[in-house]
Amino acid sequence: MTIRSRRLWMRANEMLLGSVLALAACAGQIDSSADPAVEVASAEQELTLAKKLPPELAVPKGNYWAFYRKGVGVQIYTCTAAETGYSWVLTAPEADLLFPGKHVAGSHYAGPTWEALDGSTVVASRVAGVTVDATAVPWLLLQAVSHSGTGLMSKVTYIQRIHTTGGLAPTAGCGADTVGATVEIDYTADYLFYYALPAWLVRFTR
Repeated sequence: MTIRSRRLWMRANEMLLGSVLALAACAGQIDSSADPAVEVASAEQELTLAKKLPPELAVPKGNYWAFYRKGVGVQIYTCTAAETGYSWVLTAPEADLLFPGKHVAGSHYAGPTWEALDGSTVVASRVAGVTVDATAVPWLLLQAVSHSGTGLMSKVTYIQRIHTTGGLAPTAGCGADTVGATVEIDYTADYLFYYALPAWLVRFTR
């Protein structure tokens, strides 16, 4: 790639980011009640961090970062009996999805499902995981498998769960006398949501 073509490629990416942020504000991806400068700065910071993730969590080419949400809630575990003994098994997450300004932007629950305020949802399945912090649930790459409604989540193709804290299953307390019991473990995470690039833009990523 020549210096000139590299500059053109970089300029195209800058224009794409600007367009994404502008569309985000119009589509409700950015909190309209918050300071726009703070919202955009937070989005740009998160996008920069997304470029430095473990390679196992890389989103396939042809998709672009669209928006992100902070997840704050619990991971729910159920004491379960198995042939090898008893263990805490993840039942579901239960969390609020927040704008950078901390206002509620949606919810995250069993499926796993992510739901926006407009009622649209995406269900995704795990593609890869990396343990970055031994005291927290893994960072994940997930691929959308189904959608409902028409709105923010209906076009999501991939999700990254990063910057996790807490959420790990208990290491004790599950036995014959507690089968069926549930516990809720506090956790936080950043969720990065991706859309498919328009066909006419795919060539810029090659």
